[in-house]
Order: sequence, then structure tokens, then C-alpha cells
Amino acid sequence: MNRSQLLNELAELNDWSRREADQFLTSLTDLITATVSKGDDVAISGFAKFRRIDRPARMARNPATGEQVRVAAKRVARITPLKAFKDAVLSGKKAPAKAPARKTAAKKAPAKKTAAKKAPAKKKAAKRR
Repeated sequence: MNRSQLLNELAELNDWSRREADQFLTSLTDLITATVSKGDDVAISGFAKFRRIDRPARMARNPATGEQVRVAAKRVARITPLKAFKDAVLSGKKAPAKAPARKTAAKKAPAKKTAAKKAPAKKKAAKRR
């Protein structure tokens, strides 16, 4: 799916015009890009985590010649898919929509009783007189 197809689907799903869908998608990508470029992480629950990784300079080896080569410091972007996204992709099914969280007092569940296992009784040998 390319950007044009994504905009069409987004507009159709939300009853927006294509222009409104484009504005939304552009603002979302701009916001994520600006936040990650500052060094902050962005995590979209159930989808992905975006972060900036700063790698220091290091010495490496050229595999063809075995010669030591200096690798400059660099900055890379890392996008990590989260569990719900990975599960949906692996199963081939749409991810379930989350129900809104209810604010209720947490109740502690009663402790489960486990039956103590007794070792089988050993029989004593009868004494002979």
C-alpha cells in the first residue's frame, strides 16, 4: 500500500475528505519526526515505538582485506513493532480493538490454596525375635 492508497482508506474509514486525511497523516508524521529528532521516544500503544540511537565512533575490520578501518559516529532511527502489531501480522488477522479502560478499585483475588502433597509412608520392616 502506498501513500495514495493509505489516504483513500483513511478518508473512507473516518468519513473525511481526502484532503483532511492528508492533513492528518502529514501532521502525524511531522510530529513523530520532530519528537524523535529531538531525542525523545514516541510509542504508539499496540503499534510501534520510534526512537533515535546515537552510535559512537569505533574501529572495524574490512572483511576483504582484514585492514582496520575507522567508522565515524552516526545517528540512526529505530522503529520497533510492538506486541499487538506483531501478533496481528503473524496471525494474519486484524488486531482486536481495545475496550475503553474503566476506572475501578482493584480487588485483590483470594489466595489459591494448594494441597500439600504427602510423601507415601514408608513401611517399617517387621523385627524378628
